[in-house]
This record gives sequence, structure tokens and C-alpha cells, in this order.
Amino acid sequence: MLKAIALVHLGTRGSMLARWQTRYIGELLQGTYHGLEVKTEIIHTSGDQILDLPLPQIGGKGVFTAELEAALYKRSIDIAVHSLKDLPTESPRGLTIGAIPPRANPADVLVSRHGYTLTTLPEGATVGTSSQRRKAQLLHLRPDLRIVDTRGNITTRIRKALDANGAYDAIVLAQAGLERLEYGAETGWEIPFEDMLPAPGQGALGVQCRDEIEWLSLLADLTHRETWLAVTAERAFLKGLGGGCSMPIAAHAQIEREVLHLTGRVCALDGHTQLTVRASVDIPSVLVIDEAHTLAEQAGLDLAQSALGQGALDMLEAQ
Repeated sequence: MLKAIALVHLGTRGSMLARWQTRYIGELLQGTYHGLEVKTEIIHTSGDQILDLPLPQIGGKGVFTAELEAALYKRSIDIAVHSLKDLPTESPRGLTIGAIPPRANPADVLVSRHGYTLTTLPEGATVGTSSQRRKAQLLHLRPDLRIVDTRGNITTRIRKALDANGAYDAIVLAQAGLERLEYGAETGWEIPFEDMLPAPGQGALGVQCRDEIEWLSLLADLTHRETWLAVTAERAFLKGLGGGCSMPIAAHAQIEREVLHLTGRVCALDGHTQLTVRASVDIPSVLVIDEAHTLAEQAGLDLAQSALGQGALDMLEAQ
């Protein structure tokens, strides 16, 4: 019989968004286990501290997660709360994703002081983003744009976008982060998926823990089945292409009437070439979660193979 857990130490990055996400997980846990005590530890990652370099130059995989994972290994925290898109597709030995709660809106948003859309942005406009995926898709649609790296937390980047004397005509941010920090719909223009697919797992949270039965049992009720299956397919697409979270690879999946619909995209960094692939797979609701997970994962891997068969590897190796 498992020993009841009375105290949980949560680890989080220090930004307002990261702390919101961790507080949300703490509230879910306390709503499920009455009397549970939750304490939060702020952990600074290399991705938070090195702001003068583009993310791929810092190291790509794990720049926002490695220090949190180290704290899990040292047992100074019990659970780490991440934006799922920041987590590599392969879990480190001894760690696992214990829960994925309901997803927020996974779309990207164009934020500007003039309310621009991708169509109304002026010729040669300067757009800020640190994402290779966003850069490639923007240039595919608007090769005239000047894409400039921008780092910092959401509040800082919004301030840069709205500054009348600033260097940016617009920036691109995740809608999920804006919603969580209660920025209104007027803050930006939501980019349609046909124009910009999100990063695999964007809008979802990954609740990471040690691969131990007591923590897996504690977190089990926090997982949202449809979110978990959707992001499993997206991340399998990324994994099947051998890409990391900084590569120009995008994916979005959703379940409608027991059918998982997955769209994947691979882009040349200069936006000149873009490949979009799609697949659907039946996932009956009567399936146990492990069987459903296997189907979703295989859908992503199969779609990656389809993309590779259409030249995706050449596009990625040309980066």
C-alpha cells in the first residue's frame, strides 16, 4: 500500500507565466487531494539567464528544462512544471511526464501597436521572434519581412511590440501564454493554423516527475485524455523527424468524434520551401488509455515517415 503524500515540492522557472502554470498545477493537486500541502521553488534555467543569444546558439534541447530536471534527480523538488513544447521528446532516464492537463489555445498571435494581420503588415516590416518555426512560416507567407530575434518574458516582449519608438512592427507570441496572464483578445491577431501551425505540444503543460509509482499515482487524475493523445501525436511527428524543439517543425492534432486529425509541417529556414502533411486515425473512446496512446504515437511516427518520403530530410539538413 502506498504511503499518503502530505507535502509536494513543485519546481518552476521564475517568469510570471511559469509561476502561473505551477500555481495552476498546485491548485489542481489540492483540489484533488484535500489537505495536501504544496510548496514552490523557483529555479533559474540557462534559457532564462542567457538573453543575448538566439536559442539554438545556447544549446537547443533542454535550455528551459535541464536545471529543473537536475532538481528532480537531487530530490530537492518532487514535480517540475513545464510548457510541454520546451520538453525534449525523449524523457531522461528515471524521469517521466506524469500528467498533461487540459490544453489552452495552441495558436500563435501577432502582437502590434497598429493591430496588424499578416496581410496588412507593411512591406519590409520588422517582426520579432526567437522561434525558427515561426520565422520560417512567416517568411514562407511574406518573404519581404525582416525577422529579428527577440528574447525575454511575455510582458517585456509585448512592451517592445507596443512601443511607438520601438524596433519592432510586430512580434509573435503563443496565445496560451497571453490567455493565462489575462491579456485580452485585443492584444493581438490570432494567426490561422493554415498560415502558422504551432510547435508540437504548444499550449499544453507537461508535469514532470521521477518515474516512481507514488508520484505517478498522485498525478494520474490530472491528465486530460484528449489533450494527451493530441500532443502525443504531435510530439511523435517531431521525434520521427529527429528534430528538437528549436527546429522549424510544426504540428497540430485534435480529436473530433473519436477521430484524431493530425497536421504536420516542415519548413526550410528561409521560408522558400514548406511541406505540409496530414493524416487521420480512429481512436475509439472505449479503448484503454495505453492502447489509445499507442495509436496516437504511431500516427505521428507514420506521418513523419510520409514527410521524409516527400523530402523533409533534405529541408532539415539544409538548415
